Amino acid sequence: MATQNTLQQSSLEALRLEAIEAIRAGDLGHVTELTERMKEAEAILAKQARPKRDPQKAINFTKGALDAIPIPAPGKRETYHDTKTPGLQLRVTDTGSKTFVVRRRVRSGNAERVTLGTYPAMTPEQARRRATEVNAEIAQGISPTTEKKRIKLAARTLSEVLEEYIQVRGNLKASTVRDMHQALKEVCGEWLNKPLNKITPAMLEARHREHATRSMARANVAMRYLRALFNFAMVRYLDSDGNPLILVNPVLRLSRLKLWHRVEGKQTLIKPYELAAWWAGVEGLPDTAMRDYFKLLVLTGLRRNEALFLLWENVDLMSRSITIKNPKNHRDLNLPLSDYLFELLNRRKASAVSGYVFASIDGKLVVDTRWNQKAITRASGVSFSPHDCRRTFATIAESLDIPAYALKRLLNHASGDDVTAGYIVASVERLREPMQKITNYVLKAAGVRETASILRLKQG
Repeated sequence: MATQNTLQQSSLEALRLEAIEAIRAGDLGHVTELTERMKEAEAILAKQARPKRDPQKAINFTKGALDAIPIPAPGKRETYHDTKTPGLQLRVTDTGSKTFVVRRRVRSGNAERVTLGTYPAMTPEQARRRATEVNAEIAQGISPTTEKKRIKLAARTLSEVLEEYIQVRGNLKASTVRDMHQALKEVCGEWLNKPLNKITPAMLEARHREHATRSMARANVAMRYLRALFNFAMVRYLDSDGNPLILVNPVLRLSRLKLWHRVEGKQTLIKPYELAAWWAGVEGLPDTAMRDYFKLLVLTGLRRNEALFLLWENVDLMSRSITIKNPKNHRDLNLPLSDYLFELLNRRKASAVSGYVFASIDGKLVVDTRWNQKAITRASGVSFSPHDCRRTFATIAESLDIPAYALKRLLNHASGDDVTAGYIVASVERLREPMQKITNYVLKAAGVRETASILRLKQG
């Protein structure tokens, strides 16, 4: 047998070499013929490589015969074959456990093992009936393993897929994770316990349209999160042949029918003539941490959480700079401190009781700043959001003719397709003068400083 095996392997290798020459010669017809012959040779080798079944382990599965099977030696496992039902086996372990399985080759050529149950809870007669059903499924081209995975997937809920997505991604920001939970609960909360494959394109279209009456932006956000989860599931959940169990992303219906809502970006900001009242409203807050927090927002253009969760370990008073770690674009931002911000942070450092820059005097961090924001609005008459401070900073910078590349660095905006911007490295010191100019303008407009002339802001 070994000699015959060696001959078959030599023949297969000769066919492969001949096929390579045929490919080089461009003889496609001969390549096709050789490919078929190689498949036949491989099949023969695979058949010869299969271990021969021990005749003593092919028995008629009866209660008496199964009870008489000896327990294998420690660390061993034995397999017995039923003489009446093709593919039906009994696997016996060294603990005495006896399990009925069916082992057959499916249409793809792969061998699959299907566990039926344990003996004696399952009788030989019951095992034969179930084995016959499995054999019938395989004869119809159904893979038991794939079907089992499909059934398991059918039970996976939107909530379970969401948690698995978050776990697998691993590097999602905490704010992103919070927003995913919040958006899905807000827009389709009753679907969280629904199997993922029961969410249809029609359901998504209807819900997207319905929620748009409350917020078109949030309807879009939730659908984008759902699109990401379905894309994840299409790659994550595969059958035994590596084919996706979810074939179509139902959210694509919104793109194909052009149903995404057009949401214009906000253009609101604190106008120059409002800055004095707004600053006075900030000064009226009872919590000094919140007063300094809102001042930092408008004087740096930082995003809400970038400023709120600033740590003292990322403040360098010696070099008069701060570093924002892992911001929105995942590129650390190093910003210079203007004279006013240096004094503000120096004062806060002297009485710091927490690792957070804007912790209150009791060491606690105010995560929800909405009460303070509303208090400023009531006192000043200026309605604003934390992101309006960022737009105010950017608009003032542009009106002061701050170079575009410097402004991009101050705001930590990605360069996009601007190749030139990728070659420009703006050091902290190069950004110090633009930062100081913006501070001077804001403080002059707020009535805090008399060192800047007020220009009319350029607004598109």
